Amino acid sequence: MSITQERKEALIAEHARGTGDTGSPEVQIAILTERIVNLTEHFKSHKKDNHSRRGLLKMVSQRRRLLDYVKNKDEARYKAIIEKLGLRR
Repeated sequence: MSITQERKEALIAEHARGTGDTGSPEVQIAILTERIVNLTEHFKSHKKDNHSRRGLLKMVSQRRRLLDYVKNKDEARYKAIIEKLGLRR
């Protein structure tokens, strides 16, 4: 359900805005998206795992808040990140 350290470092390298950037909204959104996808797969075989489902809903809400923040700050960055991550189909 969680992501490996190597995968997390790859996400940071791919979405970072500069060197040493680990906390920008783009990086946080990418990491949350990866965790959400993993949990969604988990729920396909564990339908009654309601404790993890609560965590999933919290992650989705956090990602939504971060996306709203980026959209209010810079519309171009928002469009770039949702296109890059494949959100908003």
